[in-house]
Amino acid sequence: MTIEPIHIIGGGMAGSEAAWQAANLGVPVVLHEMRPVRKTDAHHTDGLAELVCSNSFRSDDWEYNAVGLLHEEMRRAGGLIISMGDRHKVPAGSALAVDRDGFSADVTAALKAHPLVTVERGEIDGWPPRDWASVIIATGPLTSDALAKAILANTGEDSLAFFDAIAPIVHLETIDMSKAWKQSRYDKPGPGGDGAEAYINCPMSKEQYDAFIAALLAAPKTEFKEWEGTPYFEGCLPIEVMAERGAETLRFGPMKPVGLTNAHDPTVKAWAVVQLRQDNKLGTLWNMVGFQTKLKHGAQTDIFRMIPGLENAQFARLGGIHRNTFINSPALLDGQLRLKADTRVRFAGQVTGVEGYVESAAMGLVAGRMAAAERLGRKIEAPPATTALGALVNHITGGHVIGQIEDSSARSFQPMNVNYGLFPGIEVGELKGPDGKRLKGADKGRARKRMLSVRALDDLQGWLQGQV
Repeated sequence: MTIEPIHIIGGGMAGSEAAWQAANLGVPVVLHEMRPVRKTDAHHTDGLAELVCSNSFRSDDWEYNAVGLLHEEMRRAGGLIISMGDRHKVPAGSALAVDRDGFSADVTAALKAHPLVTVERGEIDGWPPRDWASVIIATGPLTSDALAKAILANTGEDSLAFFDAIAPIVHLETIDMSKAWKQSRYDKPGPGGDGAEAYINCPMSKEQYDAFIAALLAAPKTEFKEWEGTPYFEGCLPIEVMAERGAETLRFGPMKPVGLTNAHDPTVKAWAVVQLRQDNKLGTLWNMVGFQTKLKHGAQTDIFRMIPGLENAQFARLGGIHRNTFINSPALLDGQLRLKADTRVRFAGQVTGVEGYVESAAMGLVAGRMAAAERLGRKIEAPPATTALGALVNHITGGHVIGQIEDSSARSFQPMNVNYGLFPGIEVGELKGPDGKRLKGADKGRARKRMLSVRALDDLQGWLQGQV
């Protein structure tokens, strides 16, 4: 029997994962990626699954962190993105960060080598042709204007948008290590027991911090007048926007000085600390953590060289900002991630209203499996809402409470990272620690997170076995 292919539009995290899942279930896939025929404002290569804003997949702790749990669920589901992340990981403490070039190269190679995957280069500049029986739109935050207009026309909705920012990358050899030092916060090792010195720390005195904040506020920024009114995603705010919220905001955010001891003078406590995280496997490039910015390029070099240790920094890439696009998924998508107005079309990735590399790939994983099952004449339900995968699907397809809003412009659906708040509750009762004492407060909350994670993996196993 000849199986018609699934057409996947977009070769980013979600599209690549969807293609891998569907092909591994025996369904042919045509993966459409417009680069390099049509470039974007943020990408630099034509590789599939190119990492743009950061090289971090965030926490890899499955027991006590929701994104770490999502990592583990994707591993158990045979995820391509997480397996390549593991293959190309670089030291990042308890987080999973990757060598972005090696990661993208191997994702690209794996998909091109798969006998059921065809990669076609070129822009899909309108609604998918009617003879495409199964489609996944996974164009992510940089959906082309032409396709975005086609989506609007076929949904009857206005597309929501927000701004996403990119952090600068510094050449290691230009960091002054007589002022900076290597240490992970609280000396926390990585998942493999390494990485206790996964970050480079640049300390600031109060005077230096105050001067830095003043410079941030006074510097020229990139403006987008045609996009006025577009909000920022709260989880990826530019540093100057955070500074505008108060002089102490950065010091209690990405520049917090806690859990660190100055190796050059342990008696001096920093007022604020700028951290850099390894960006490639060679360790030659380091990413400025939390330093997404819309500062103009000339201002970036001047201001960031005010940071002790970065006075002579050379930048492999400066920060930037781009518009991100997502649809009103709770109103538009059904529980199978299909567009209610045209059920042959599914959506996956950031365009659905999830935020983050891992979450985007996760929705690609689910969409790819659902589309493949449909092609094979089967049906699979969404993952249980008790799992990280299912909690995300539930949020974007109806778990978000829209409320009685008649004016669609007033809807409140916004991009969301995975978090335990999306999971159904669990009865924890009275919990006791190893010493037999009753757990309270933060200790009880930590124990509850582990219970949620253990339940999730048990329920995921049942979902996966049901597809065999």
